[in-house]
Amino acid sequence: MRLLYTIWCIFWLALIFLVLFPFVYICLQREQWKPYAHWLNRLWGKLFFPLAGIKIEVEYRFRPDTDQAYVFCANHFSYLDIAVMGVIVENYFAFVGKHGVKNIPLFGYMFKKLHIQVNRESSQSRVGSLSRAIKTLAQGRSIVIYPEGGIKTKTPPQMHPFVDGAFKMAIQQQVPVVPITLLTNYKILPDQVKLRLSRYPMRAIVHEPLSTVGLTQQDITALKDKCFQIIDTTLREFHKP
Repeated sequence: MRLLYTIWCIFWLALIFLVLFPFVYICLQREQWKPYAHWLNRLWGKLFFPLAGIKIEVEYRFRPDTDQAYVFCANHFSYLDIAVMGVIVENYFAFVGKHGVKNIPLFGYMFKKLHIQVNRESSQSRVGSLSRAIKTLAQGRSIVIYPEGGIKTKTPPQMHPFVDGAFKMAIQQQVPVVPITLLTNYKILPDQVKLRLSRYPMRAIVHEPLSTVGLTQQDITALKDKCFQIIDTTLREFHKP
């Protein structure tokens, strides 16, 4: 049954993307049209999850102002995390994601045009992506980033330590950091070689923002640790016996 459900999900995921892609492609041709491409990507997720029978349950302890830029930081246990962020976050944002995504037909083109790619094995690429993210924030567009630096842990809900990049850019631009706890995505789509989805509610919590006003680069570690603690504590409370 899980195999049949996985086929059903992939069918709708691909079909919706292919129907929307021509419109996304047009919107990607001019910078001023890119927010519409972003809106279409959000529509993709909003259509897919109901068709897949996945209920969205988001607790907003804070409602982000859609006219303000933030750095949204979430735990990362599943590739489903990317798809759900467009449903959870209403702001116009750019992902900071791994450069290998560009090799996926059509989706890679969209991601390259709309988001920020980074090769985490290259120090030059990391510096370049940080610079582009800071420029994006300066333009009033939010950033969504997974500060674990990818799917690192094989034992969720235990998280991998955060890296500094998200907190450097937030302090540099004096924008708030908003922690987001993704509670169940790894149960729906585990990070396993054999692709199998399970029908399970997608649950998430958007936490109160962490202010960076007045902080300097010397405060990166403290800010990073505070964000980690908020997400980690929430995960442990949700999954305790």
